Amino acid sequence: FRRAHTLTVLFILTCALGYVTLLEETPQDTAYNTKRGIVASILVFLCFGVTQAKDGPFSRPHPAYWRFWLCVSVVYELFLIFILFQTVQDGRQFMKYIDPHLGVPLPERDYGGNCLIYDPGNGTDPFHNIWDKLDGFVPAHFFGWYLKTLMIRDWWMCMIISVMFEFLEYSLEHQLPNFSECWWDHWIMDVILCNGLGIYCGMKTLSWLSLKTYKWQGLWNIPTYKGKMKRIVFQFTPYSWVKFEWKPASSLRRWLAVCGIIFVFLLAELNTFYLKFVLWMPPEHYLVLLRLVFFVNVGGVAMREIYDFMDDPKFHKKLGQQAWLVAAITATEFLIVVKYDPYTLTLSLPFYITQCWILGIILVLTWTAWRFFIRDITLRYKEIRRQKQEHRQEHRHEKDKCLSNGDGHSALLEEPNGSKLRERKL
Repeated sequence: FRRAHTLTVLFILTCALGYVTLLEETPQDTAYNTKRGIVASILVFLCFGVTQAKDGPFSRPHPAYWRFWLCVSVVYELFLIFILFQTVQDGRQFMKYIDPHLGVPLPERDYGGNCLIYDPGNGTDPFHNIWDKLDGFVPAHFFGWYLKTLMIRDWWMCMIISVMFEFLEYSLEHQLPNFSECWWDHWIMDVILCNGLGIYCGMKTLSWLSLKTYKWQGLWNIPTYKGKMKRIVFQFTPYSWVKFEWKPASSLRRWLAVCGIIFVFLLAELNTFYLKFVLWMPPEHYLVLLRLVFFVNVGGVAMREIYDFMDDPKFHKKLGQQAWLVAAITATEFLIVVKYDPYTLTLSLPFYITQCWILGIILVLTWTAWRFFIRDITLRYKEIRRQKQEHRQEHRHEKDKCLSNGDGHSALLEEPNGSKLRERKL
């Protein structure tokens, strides 16, 4: 039935596209016809994938919604591969086919400079530095971290990624000028206010979802209109809830997996800024926003598939399809950045930044070796010693029990004396 339904939809869509093409006179504009043909091909592929692709772990609001984003992931990955195989100039000019305003080098905005919170030299507005930083990216930071918390579902992982990204901005501000920010912009506005408040609201939402009672009654079985409207709203909440318990220190496998998740997460965050830089896209362009919306939808599915694979590898024997696509997209974006501007990426880090990163890597490797190798060997050695001592004590106790006759005298010493007395009496 599902295949027949798919073929019917594809047949109707193909006939509709063909009918529209036959009715209108084909323009002589090659670029317009090319774009129209590509869009029609993508629509047919999305229609096929929405009905035939494999279902993911989510079923609300509808499995077809998540199949749609899976197919969008495939289309986006193919687009990235196409951009990767172009020359730098052709790839940047190709963006003009999407938006004629693109393909033009843009000046980078520097958020650093005057970092005085209160500027006494400006009598009109001494707090002008704060108001200059309060742009549209402040609510974007908040909502972004709110949604990221719903994806990761863990307080400490969100805080680590948030703080680590600020360290990355400190480290890479010599490559991208917009990474240069004031100290209070890094730690007060970003980490504490925007990111911290978003993480807090996200954790409160997770608590509500985990404690909420789910009654998935049929819509037409609800008697009141208020109940029907409430049921329609609940259609956009999870059907069931799984609390993520990453437990990174429980085993070496989980520790390496969590470190890999954090690394890919940070790389995807950096790709957002570097792609804008190499493809000449302004930060407020709608393509940048569409990419973030795309990662919000596919990232939640990918994180759930990764957690299921880590938590129950016997049932989930291989990693989910959306997780693999997200990893491939992140890697392809990074390859585009490397190809389009290798000079910027190869700018050497300042010496003190290099020292800090080397120290941090050494500390992480030292802790890993102590926690999963040295500590385990020490605990195993102590456990073996304890078991040997208990075995010796038990052996001594059994030996004393066998030798004792109950009044403190040895039965082995008294037994020959008793036999001699019996011989004398006889």
